[in-house]
Amino acid sequence: MHPSFIKARIFALLALIILTVSFTFPMIAFHGVLNKVNDGKSEEISSISKSVWNLYNKGRYKSVTTEKDAHNNLDKMIESSAEIGVASLPIWAVSLEAPNYPKEAFPEGIPVFFHFDGYSGEVHEMNTINHYVGMDPMWVGGHIEREIGIYALLGLSLCMILFMIYNNKILNYLMLIPASLPLLFIADYSYWLYWFGHNLHDWGAFKIKPFMPTVFGDGKIAQFTTHSYPTIGFYMIVAISLLSLLAFFAKQKAMNETNQSK
Repeated sequence: MHPSFIKARIFALLALIILTVSFTFPMIAFHGVLNKVNDGKSEEISSISKSVWNLYNKGRYKSVTTEKDAHNNLDKMIESSAEIGVASLPIWAVSLEAPNYPKEAFPEGIPVFFHFDGYSGEVHEMNTINHYVGMDPMWVGGHIEREIGIYALLGLSLCMILFMIYNNKILNYLMLIPASLPLLFIADYSYWLYWFGHNLHDWGAFKIKPFMPTVFGDGKIAQFTTHSYPTIGFYMIVAISLLSLLAFFAKQKAMNETNQSK
């Protein structure tokens, strides 16, 4: 076997492992859990879902209103009616600072973390701020993306598995889809920021002109200072992207040198 075929499979396998551990597995394990919590059916949540959430949320930001002993325990989070985020790795982090949110109460400002399948952080407080300026709550945006997220990632996983099994040019080009994940996320994230900033309502207590929220870096909205930066999940999809590109070019090289056209 051509050595580049082996390299391609190794690169694809590593990309698949990162995708599975960072996103697909926790998304599947936690799927539907927040709906059960909201519907008062927490007794239907499986022990696996609880264990996965407890594991993936260690060391993550929790709302300042959350009791310390409940931080990494989903049962206690539910009992105390704490704000519960999803289990998958957060991809992007946004925080707001304002004079009416003192550092003593909110040392990190008002942070919210964006995931493939939802949000975490001070989501309720952020939605309150959004309402203040006439902006829709966050759940209004990206609802289709959140609904199909699991199935899209499972589809990518299947493409990677088929890529490792078969030497086929069509399957090879499918590896460009996971390679484009960072760009796809930023494009979708930027679109929704634009949509929110240009679809303001009259209910806002504070009137501002339509605007484009800061995608990357620091910005200013009314009296709020904003910070918008990638976090651990984004670096994982960058790693997936690079490994997918390496797998693509390695297999292209091997197929060209062995004259395989199918």
